[in-house]
Amino acid sequence: MRRLFQAYRLLNILSFDVVAGAVISALFFARVFGVTVLRSGLTSLGLTVWVIYTADHLIDAKKVRQMASTERHRFHQKHFSALLALLLLAIIIDAVQLFFIRKQVFIGGLILASIVVIYFALQRYLKFLKELIGALLYTGGVLLIPVSIMETPLTPSLIILIVQFVLTALTNLLLFSWFDRLRDEKDKHSSFTTVLGERITKRALVIVFVISLILMVVQLLNFDLKSVALIALMNSVLLVIFFDKKYFEKDDHYRLLGDAVFLLPLIYLLL
Repeated sequence: MRRLFQAYRLLNILSFDVVAGAVISALFFARVFGVTVLRSGLTSLGLTVWVIYTADHLIDAKKVRQMASTERHRFHQKHFSALLALLLLAIIIDAVQLFFIRKQVFIGGLILASIVVIYFALQRYLKFLKELIGALLYTGGVLLIPVSIMETPLTPSLIILIVQFVLTALTNLLLFSWFDRLRDEKDKHSSFTTVLGERITKRALVIVFVISLILMVVQLLNFDLKSVALIALMNSVLLVIFFDKKYFEKDDHYRLLGDAVFLLPLIYLLL
């Protein structure tokens, strides 16, 4: 059991679980929107997500002159050259994949890629907005393919579902900034919590949880029971992490479980 835990921790450090979560979430939205996603599009999405997350971790690791405070950044410091080589290889493969995806997805991908480049360029100035923008970019990547190939306009119910997903991603990132406050301050990384403090972060989390609950009630009135159940499950896991900080901060359990939340849409796909 311990070996399985260590293996999953390594997958988490390398952001492979985040990649899996993004692909599964894209398939979830494709199912809800009633569209078919090609394998080439999913491959491109997975590669792009891994490139963005790995580049972000490598940049953060490079900024820290001493040994990093987090295991994730220490790993990226130690294996910087190897990961950089893998990153460049992934970019090349991803570029080749672009020749096999649909035209509308390609155009949407170029727009999103431009926004990501701007994000990296302005990251040091984002301060407490980093988590919000991160949640929007993650959701944008997940929705890129399903929305691009939709032939009908989004209904109010689908728009609410998208907002719920953004709020779930935001909750996830706010929780991480809350748990990582001391280490981020030590390594001089800006986050919502390092800028605004733990009290405001906890209040922001409560507000986001309440808004999510209100939207769930609205979706119940629309009789969208399956998606409500899924969003409720995802937020319930995050709520458990929020209420038991002492337990989940041990061995970075909060990050392992928090990232695993985006694997839960697989349940919807299997039903």
